[in-house]
Amino acid sequence: MAQRRYSMFAVAREALRYHSGWERAWRSPAPKKRYDVVVVGAGGHGLATAYYLGKVHGITNVAVIEKGWLGGGNTGRNTTIIRSNYLQDPSSAIFDKALKLYEDLSQDLNYNVMFSPRGLLMLAQSEHEMRGYKRTVYANELQGVSTEWIGRERVKELVPIINLDGPRYPVLGALYQERGGTARHDAVAWGYARGCSNMGMDIIQQCEVTGVRTEGGKVVGVDTTKGAIDCGKLAVVVAGHSSVLAEMAGFRLPIESMALQAWVSEPIKPAIDVVVMANLVHGYISQSDKGELVLGGGTDGFNNYSQRGSWHHIEETTRALVETFPIVSRLKMLRHWGGIVDMTGDRSPILSKTPVEGIFVNCGWGTGGFKAIPGSGFAMAELVAKGHSPLAADFGLHRFKEGQFIDESVAAGVAH
Repeated sequence: MAQRRYSMFAVAREALRYHSGWERAWRSPAPKKRYDVVVVGAGGHGLATAYYLGKVHGITNVAVIEKGWLGGGNTGRNTTIIRSNYLQDPSSAIFDKALKLYEDLSQDLNYNVMFSPRGLLMLAQSEHEMRGYKRTVYANELQGVSTEWIGRERVKELVPIINLDGPRYPVLGALYQERGGTARHDAVAWGYARGCSNMGMDIIQQCEVTGVRTEGGKVVGVDTTKGAIDCGKLAVVVAGHSSVLAEMAGFRLPIESMALQAWVSEPIKPAIDVVVMANLVHGYISQSDKGELVLGGGTDGFNNYSQRGSWHHIEETTRALVETFPIVSRLKMLRHWGGIVDMTGDRSPILSKTPVEGIFVNCGWGTGGFKAIPGSGFAMAELVAKGHSPLAADFGLHRFKEGQFIDESVAAGVAH
């Protein structure tokens, strides 16, 4: 049964009765024997895949199974940056689809995901970066994606706390996307979960996949800690653990898993109201609604499944950011965490059929997965439902065999 819509009238009504009438945002049922589609992974990408399977393609006999808790992986462990000004055409298309969906997502889900188009700057701190970002502006104009190059003076207007004349990394200008910004990561997962549950889908937490069953080269179900579940199609959307699921199904994926970390400062008064990325030093900074400065850097330089990260990255990234944002030096670190990201050789994602009929995989988003959630889910749902998606066509596994790489790391100097 569909839940009541959230509205100002519902809030007022519940306030009068001491908020005793709110329903659970999503159901937690026991798994059924069989589903048309099983989505493994209840993070943002998995939930978005299920949501658009129902909304766009009318497929609602769907289970989303999660070995931990909903949104407890990378979706709840990132720095919430959203942008779409990528150089390569396939990347720009899927990320701009995601940004357009983000812009109306709160209304679509009837759930406030706190999307904040505060603007995003990518600092050019070398002549090479400056030439590269100007090239991106021209490419984005051809792609119909709004972005612009701005000079040092405009950067200082947008970011008063910045030091333009750092001794090692002076700021020469920036690539600016006014539509870029942030959203609340937990709310994105919760909103999609509520939407899926309203369509009758089952979200099953604490349910780890222990095996993938196939017959004649076709998937027939999965074995889990809550019993066997049969399915017609299987969507594997588990980020850093994608290679583990693929091995269960009998094939390999060209990805590596490693930790990506971030940390926040103690809360301070409003100091920066845009998102700033400094790709030369691989650092980025924004300020949360609670006043914390959100800081992050690159991945660990070795494969691992840690969710803690490593101290040398904190020191390295903070040292570089202190030069550009001297205010950082006077703050204490409040929290520090890590997530497990899956990196491909060309630092672009995989949305693809697999050697096993009926199994589809969505992985390889590396360090930039959060911004892609709606577009990724939309494309993956189309791929699962129809067997083909224009948004996903260039991101198939075939590109690694054919050498048709989508190298955003080389193009942008960073895989965010």
